[in-house]
Amino acid sequence: MPFISNGTTILDNGAFNVSLGSQVLISEQTASASASISFTSGIDSTYPIYKFEFINMHPATDSVNFTFNMSTDGGSNYNVTKTTTAYRAVHNEAGGVTALDYQTGLDLAQSTGFQILGDVIGSDNDQSSSGTLQIFNPSSTTFVKHFISTTNQSTSADYTDNLFIAGYGNTTSAVDAIQFKYSSGNIDSGTIKLYGIKDS
Repeated sequence: MPFISNGTTILDNGAFNVSLGSQVLISEQTASASASISFTSGIDSTYPIYKFEFINMHPATDSVNFTFNMSTDGGSNYNVTKTTTAYRAVHNEAGGVTALDYQTGLDLAQSTGFQILGDVIGSDNDQSSSGTLQIFNPSSTTFVKHFISTTNQSTSADYTDNLFIAGYGNTTSAVDAIQFKYSSGNIDSGTIKLYGIKDS
């Protein structure tokens, strides 16, 4: 059924302004007992926005965090200084626990460490994490590198955990590579897709 609007909805004011035609698949990688997944090509000045999609990222180790970092030297080092915010909504399978709160333990303040995108992910056969990461104008040599991430994970304690992360890489050097890994253990399975988003 098509959307019908009277001219006053978010569909009319541009909140959803990325059409399928403006999103171009650059590459994808599928994990198989992988220590990390790195994208060392395809991130350049071609597009103003780059988007990663994580699909059923399944850890080999229970109760681990899914993380990322940026590189300014083609992937030789993943250590860009970052300042970030983190909040989440959670609800357990038993229906007895809900929360929406800021997560001080998941943010960074001028840290070169890996940023958590998904936390306490379970390793049961049916557990995984999925979500997106968008990075804005990574090739700029003038501005810091803003990013926004949303993930949902089935946690080791059987919660649904919707985690929202945003911040910036505090560098005016061009970011040209991105790495993803768990805080411990391998990425047992899962697919990450890299898209470029054209100018509107």
